[in-house]
Amino acid sequence: MKIIILPRFFLSVALVLIALATTGCNSKQTNHIPNKLTIGLVSYGEGKVSLEKYERFKNYIGLKTQSIVELEPAYNELQAIAQIQRQRWDIVFATPGLAAIAIGKELYIPLFSMEGAGSRQHSLLIVRDDKPLQKISDLANKTIALGETGSAAGYYVPLYDLYGLTLARIRQAPTPEMVLEWVDKNIVDAGAISDQDFEIYRRNFTTKFRILHTSRWIPPGVVLLAPTIERNQQQQIQKAMNDAPADIAADAGYVPTAKIPNYQEFIKIVEKVRPLEARVKQRPATLLLEGSPQQK
Repeated sequence: MKIIILPRFFLSVALVLIALATTGCNSKQTNHIPNKLTIGLVSYGEGKVSLEKYERFKNYIGLKTQSIVELEPAYNELQAIAQIQRQRWDIVFATPGLAAIAIGKELYIPLFSMEGAGSRQHSLLIVRDDKPLQKISDLANKTIALGETGSAAGYYVPLYDLYGLTLARIRQAPTPEMVLEWVDKNIVDAGAISDQDFEIYRRNFTTKFRILHTSRWIPPGVVLLAPTIERNQQQQIQKAMNDAPADIAADAGYVPTAKIPNYQEFIKIVEKVRPLEARVKQRPATLLLEGSPQQK
């Protein structure tokens, strides 16, 4: 048997080629790192019960997009606004107030409506029935409860409707139920809440409430996508959500077949009242910008 001894140079080259081939094989096995997607929503402290509805959607999107998907709840709109401004949320189940900010200022992309075309939401100003208050102007120099900054029905729309008034004080409640509790206990003279939340939470009280004012129509919430999502991934997410089984879409609260609402007019309302935010904390709270006429 003849033994061939390779020169040291050729031996070194052979070892390098073997190492490169081995590395190439390993890289094919390990270089696929799943994307990470964060789903944001407001849960109002409902915690586990609220998040369970999104669990199947989370798993479904993770499977279809081959991504690691996390649910990140915010317990009020103020926390949610901060996450949207930092673009920490990739997919957002946005209430109308959050949607107006996210679309208008942060360039989030609306994908799906969270309600059908027949669904409409309004902001209500609620008082105890035994109060003599009859119209919005009667709230001058009274104490009013609003929701958290970022809420359409609880904050932006009532601010718009109360524009021009001077209020003794504005108190902000962390949840819609707390608004009714403060009205119930005479902590405030009136409170702002959506008609949908009013129907849900009024059952928890024995007090007879009365609707003092009903606002204009508020567009439904929408599912938004962060502008940082790459286009191919955007199309992948949109197709997966559009093709989702009906029960998964229903649990997550969006309607694939519903028309996406036009937010342009509502964004204008939100932008008009946002400069008033500094006055909300003042006592008294004069809901009028300097140099502005007392009209909408």
